[in-house]
Amino acid sequence: MEFLTTVEDLEALYGTPGAPSLRKVASRMTPLYRKWIMASRLCMLATVGPEGTDDSPRGDDGPVVLELDPGTLALPDWRGNNRIDSLRNIVRDGRVSLMFLVPGSNNVVRVNGMAQVTPDPDLLARFEKAGKQPRTVIVIKIREIYSQCARALMRARTWTSGDESEGLPSMGDILAEQTAGEEGGQAYDEAWAPRAAKTMW
Repeated sequence: MEFLTTVEDLEALYGTPGAPSLRKVASRMTPLYRKWIMASRLCMLATVGPEGTDDSPRGDDGPVVLELDPGTLALPDWRGNNRIDSLRNIVRDGRVSLMFLVPGSNNVVRVNGMAQVTPDPDLLARFEKAGKQPRTVIVIKIREIYSQCARALMRARTWTSGDESEGLPSMGDILAEQTAGEEGGQAYDEAWAPRAAKTMW
């Protein structure tokens, strides 16, 4: 199998990018990019660190990020599994990418930038829900914003193919497989939804 090893080889194979794909890039929030990002309740946060890369879904019941100013976004770190893979990466290498999705739209808006993690109490308070606050907030200095090509979601029929989850292994099944049956299984699955409901924020 032959592999491409230089940028020149890649460019020779793919050719020149279309002009619109370059002209759509902004260096800060614009009125229309702002409208799009504020409609997103789900983004994927990609980070890089000494052990490798991480890509983590981040969701909320309203806008998933807060705009601090046209060049800065704030992403709360709501309760998860406490692996803190993304946060470990950010404190050592601040490069991040966020991909914002909106149900029904095949477009994806991407933000590339530099991030830092803060426990600033005033900023935490801005995200308070039902008396609870995130433990930290990820502050992202925007380097560029642009929309991704819609073809990937169109090919995958992401919003039109219906529920395709029937027959998939549950997380309890996967945990049981990984622990030779010592953990997981049906009991784990049955306890998960009520536990998550109590610890959403």
